Amino acid sequence: MTTSRRLADRKVAKFQKNITKRGAVPETSVKKGYDYPVGPIVLGFFVFVVIGSSLFQIIRTATSGGMA
Repeated sequence: MTTSRRLADRKVAKFQKNITKRGAVPETSVKKGYDYPVGPIVLGFFVFVVIGSSLFQIIRTATSGGMA
């Protein structure tokens, strides 16, 4: 057997071994909880700012007489 054939057989064996491991994810690495990346206070503040600014814009547009 030539050297290149031996290397090719070794690569094929390594690849085949890897294929049999696919999908075998340990249970500990899978996230179970639904944690939000931001806290409830930051989320509430963001909602307050967005809704408040939109209401302020609506009131300002209504008092100035429409789109002009």
